[in-house]
Amino acid sequence: MEEIYIKARAKINLNLEVVGKREDNYHNIQSVFQKINLYDEIYIKKVPTKDIELKTNIEELNNKENIIYKAYQILKQKHKNITGIQVIINKKIPMQAGLAGGSTDGASFILGMNQLFNLKLSKQQIEEIGRNLGADVVPCFYQKAVLAKGIGDKITNIATNFKYYIVLIKPKINCNTKEMFEKIDQKEKKLKQQTSCTNNIIQALEQHKLDLLAPNLYNQFEEVVEPKSMIENLKKEFIKQGAIGSLMTGTGSCVYGLFQNKQKAKIAYHRLKNKYQTYICTSYNVAKEPKI
Repeated sequence: MEEIYIKARAKINLNLEVVGKREDNYHNIQSVFQKINLYDEIYIKKVPTKDIELKTNIEELNNKENIIYKAYQILKQKHKNITGIQVIINKKIPMQAGLAGGSTDGASFILGMNQLFNLKLSKQQIEEIGRNLGADVVPCFYQKAVLAKGIGDKITNIATNFKYYIVLIKPKINCNTKEMFEKIDQKEKKLKQQTSCTNNIIQALEQHKLDLLAPNLYNQFEEVVEPKSMIENLKKEFIKQGAIGSLMTGTGSCVYGLFQNKQKAKIAYHRLKNKYQTYICTSYNVAKEPKI
């Protein structure tokens, strides 16, 4: 194998809460991550050099701070058979949106390199590399809905292949993840834990019940996002356009709506796309747990 093509899929959070701050300054979370069929395209090709050549359609990402560059350096240090590579990334996932665009690129790149160079990495080795790159990377290895705890690295599989329709809006604000966690820490009144939401969401996914899923959507970061009114107005807009539930994903700023069928999602998408940066997609759940 000389080259490989990968779809690096985004995620939404069906719920997200911070359950505590750790001594290492990371935060423990509880969240159901749902992969969606919105993706970046990654092309990896072996080349006769000793380094990585990285090209993307977003010029500001063509640097050594890119998560793919960092992942390459980690892999190359441990595996001497890795040669130079050319990586082309076609970014489609909006950035600073709570969709894990960078994390899913990093996770997909590691899986791609494992195949391309026949590294024979174990699941534990792959997840350890991901953990060293960022908190969101580990759940991004899974091509389906999972429950993530710890810093996002403790994964529980959810037995589901539920397909449902999603419309996303990326508002004209960006949210910095580090700053959003700092705002949670600074909040005087501690936010109430919503453990029952997690249990209901998992049940809804396993039983394919969108009417149970929608009312249990929950994200603590909606309490600290600024301007809060912008996010609230987008959620109201989704409900007005026929969504049965709406939520901000991750630490923001992207907001999504859940729709009962493809037709209703398409109608809403066409109504909204002239006013906002809008995307339409579905949940993505492979039939079985991925081999990683």
